[in-house]
Amino acid sequence: MKKIIAVSALAVALAAALPQGAFVSPAMAQATAPSMVSPNRYGLPDFGDLVEQVGPAVVNISVVQRQAQGVTGENPFANDPFYDFLRRFGVPMPGFPGQPGMGPRARQGIGSGFIVSQDGYVLTNAHVVAGENADAALSEVTVRLIDKREFKATVVGVDRRTDVALLKIDAQNLPTLRIGNADDARVGEWVVAMGSPFGFDNTVTAGIISAKARRLPDETYVPFIQTDVAINPGNSGGPLFNLAGEVIGINSQIYSRSGGFMGISFAIPIDVAMNVKDQLVAHGRVQRGRLGIAIQGVDKELAQSFGLAEAHGALVASVDPGSAAEKAGLQPGDVVLQVDGRRISDSAELPRVIGEKRPGTQVRMEIWRDGRSRSVTATLDELTTDTVAAADPLPSQVEKLGDKLGLSARALTAQEASELRLRGGLAVESVDGAAARAGLQRGDVILAINNQPVTTIAEFRAQLQRSGNRFALLIQRGSARIFVPVRIE
Repeated sequence: MKKIIAVSALAVALAAALPQGAFVSPAMAQATAPSMVSPNRYGLPDFGDLVEQVGPAVVNISVVQRQAQGVTGENPFANDPFYDFLRRFGVPMPGFPGQPGMGPRARQGIGSGFIVSQDGYVLTNAHVVAGENADAALSEVTVRLIDKREFKATVVGVDRRTDVALLKIDAQNLPTLRIGNADDARVGEWVVAMGSPFGFDNTVTAGIISAKARRLPDETYVPFIQTDVAINPGNSGGPLFNLAGEVIGINSQIYSRSGGFMGISFAIPIDVAMNVKDQLVAHGRVQRGRLGIAIQGVDKELAQSFGLAEAHGALVASVDPGSAAEKAGLQPGDVVLQVDGRRISDSAELPRVIGEKRPGTQVRMEIWRDGRSRSVTATLDELTTDTVAAADPLPSQVEKLGDKLGLSARALTAQEASELRLRGGLAVESVDGAAARAGLQRGDVILAINNQPVTTIAEFRAQLQRSGNRFALLIQRGSARIFVPVRIE
């Protein structure tokens, strides 16, 4: 108690020394929409007015999903400290298997969302309503408002590439949220999140934007907003607000050791989500342009070898036969510098820029070839769903990944990857030592090490050798993707 009082007293003293309004972002002061946050008597930001205004349009989403035969009621969260904490205090956890009333062949999940139209359209995350198995049948999706009204929802569409889903409930004159502009947000600005972490409805957390346009492994089409806002399981799909009460993102992923908040969370920019929403309403699916090339980044050494003044663009590694790129005359070794006048600073930007355009669209690209720039025009194809090999290979052998790491894993089979909607990964079979201390668990799927995707044991070992004694693993645990920092002592 003494520590709490001392900290509070220090906060009051510091706040008193600051001018009124010192915590309001300059960018927000210049924004068209006025800030809904004013300083309290201590000079600190008061989010009460904002929460009162936006709260009615933030919803809780619960999902019951039938699973295939053979799924057991074993609880994979039994070793999770959050599970044990909530279980001891009798908190209901419908997102965790093994709870009363749940059969061994049903998945029940919780998440958040928000209303974007008065006639009942609701945005949330794809993984909230579809989970880890897109082929499982949704038996029930329920949307609950802050006034305790409940509606059975229809899934209008799901886009796994951006992790955005659109629901529709049968209601009129619903409260809605104002849509902001994620591009106008600045690193260091205050932001507020609302949702249902661990099933606790209408929970509010606040923090700042810590980075923008963050690129994550296997997330080609989303330039994430990174924040330090506390986001936990159940927050997925909830809105991220600026101080004007406008939605600028959808909370989607966290960086964590155990599945709980560790100081870094990621939100999908609202412009990406609204584009998906509009296409799902109009077509029931998202259409994306496709060039038909494999690309890689351009580092300083490659730039010098190609005669480029600076390292930027996307290097064409291969061109698909019969693709839009081949018809436009693109060749391996070309460097794509611009698309329709938009500079390609990093290779990861090119799939995003092309994917934003509709099939059949003509794009003008500036490329670098043979020491000079030239222009080419391509008519985009449509990006289709990734295909999986028809013949499923035999399960790979479990191998130990490094003597000091204490981790044994195997490559996913094609069938497992298809069921999880992954391009590949390593299934963790046993953990010990450094891996156990980091919080890795049997059943986790390793997707990347230090942002480098890995699909085979050999790829993992090669990246591990380059990474030294400290690195971060991107894993999929159930329906959530999290980063797990690992230190080998």
